[in-house]
Amino acid sequence: MSETILVTGAAGQLGQRVIHHLIETYKVAPGNIVAATRSPEKLAELANKGVVTRKADFDDAAGLEKAFAGVDRLLIISTDALDTPGKRLAQHKAAVAAAAKAGVKHIAYTSMPAPDDSLVTFAPDHLGTENAIKASGVGYTIIRDAWYHDNYLHGMPHNLQGGKWYSATGDGKISTISRDDCALAIAAALASGTSDSATYTLTGGELLTNRQIAAIVSEVAGKPLDVVDVNDEQLGQGIRGAGLPGFVADMLVSADANTRAGKFAILTEDFTKLTGKKPQPLKDFFVAHKAALTAAGSAGGH
Repeated sequence: MSETILVTGAAGQLGQRVIHHLIETYKVAPGNIVAATRSPEKLAELANKGVVTRKADFDDAAGLEKAFAGVDRLLIISTDALDTPGKRLAQHKAAVAAAAKAGVKHIAYTSMPAPDDSLVTFAPDHLGTENAIKASGVGYTIIRDAWYHDNYLHGMPHNLQGGKWYSATGDGKISTISRDDCALAIAAALASGTSDSATYTLTGGELLTNRQIAAIVSEVAGKPLDVVDVNDEQLGQGIRGAGLPGFVADMLVSADANTRAGKFAILTEDFTKLTGKKPQPLKDFFVAHKAALTAAGSAGGH
């Protein structure tokens, strides 16, 4: 009998891609996949493919235990509850406890690179969750996703319009990876049937500075883009000035500070280890998403 794999956050962008790769790339039978989310009605398309859909609300501990019943492998995709400090970690801990009670055999979790040595505002959520999983006694696969290529599509169209990218990363280097590549590697880990506990860090194949990234963007878009160095305070003011909430501004400033401190300068072969493939380079990603990159009048701060 094949294992039952449950994916939380199944209506979200990463969850959708993980399920896509489980079915299409790794040929897992849809009936062995459980897609869980707060609003299962959003999952009609998956249900039509034969995927089991369940309600899973991270604020309802008893409901989570019910949702996880009969599941062999559970993927906890980190929630988006970042506006209230401590809320996300509490949600994740509730999910881990529910999984242990429900008899789940293996927990997979989407974390971030080096959460134990990070300036990023939400790093403690990830570290706390990793520790809770390790303390649960359940076998685990922790998958630490680097910053997504996709994140650049939020601010870059706006930057290209003005020809300026305000950045506080200094000379710090970062390796980014596409969300779809992360989903592919996560699906590979889930479909592998492994009982070993392991931690993987998914990165791209190169380390780049903001000026190298700007040069790639400029080349693909056919427009000049100059990096303007700013400090954390200036960056935060600019992001708030663009209308983004304070917690988002603080998060983006902390990510730039983390890059500047060299804490995102991590390269691994873990993506290839899991998938047998090479990660999509940033330039290829921008070429594939050129329409989004050069969208005129698109919103987005720095």
